[in-house]
Amino acid sequence: MPSREMSIGIIGSGYVGTVTGAGLAELGKDVIFVDFDRERVDALNRSESPIFEPGLDELLAKKRGRYHATTDYGELLGCDISFITVGTPSHDDGSIDLAYIRSAAEDIGKVIRQKAGFHLVVVKSTVVPGTTEEVVRPILEQVSGKKAGEDFGVAMNPEFLREGSAVHDFFNPDRIVVGTEDERSRQLQAGCMAGFDFAE
Repeated sequence: MPSREMSIGIIGSGYVGTVTGAGLAELGKDVIFVDFDRERVDALNRSESPIFEPGLDELLAKKRGRYHATTDYGELLGCDISFITVGTPSHDDGSIDLAYIRSAAEDIGKVIRQKAGFHLVVVKSTVVPGTTEEVVRPILEQVSGKKAGEDFGVAMNPEFLREGSAVHDFFNPDRIVVGTEDERSRQLQAGCMAGFDFAE
């Protein structure tokens, strides 16, 4: 585990990403929000939430200086963990659109390719079982030219946040579920969420 404060990248500053990033900042982590939406980036850098959620503006204002937002994926080079929290809208037939997931994995893969140290990628977006292993991991390996479980880690950490009480839910979870394939990734994820109990 790094001796310095852990640095976390949040890919996507929508509902899940903003609440998660603000919550991790409150837990003492340095957080970088990465989003292609300039309005969301600017709002976060003003300590204003891009989404409405009770208590979130206050939390962002309280932790100002612990986080910043950017459109530059290159800033993830200094992070220990990247959370993928992008949207997964539904197609007309009810299936999940993974376009944003694939794009995020490609961009993170480019960062991992340049990075010398170990990096953990955590999928926190709402996806069907198997997406992390069958979609995200292969993209990361192909783009980075590196091997999951050895050069970088992959994990799944589904969210259980309810609209209207998401800030409370983040700090008072009835369960935290984390799926990893290697011990180094498990330790990094545990360090990120220190203070919570894990269901393994």
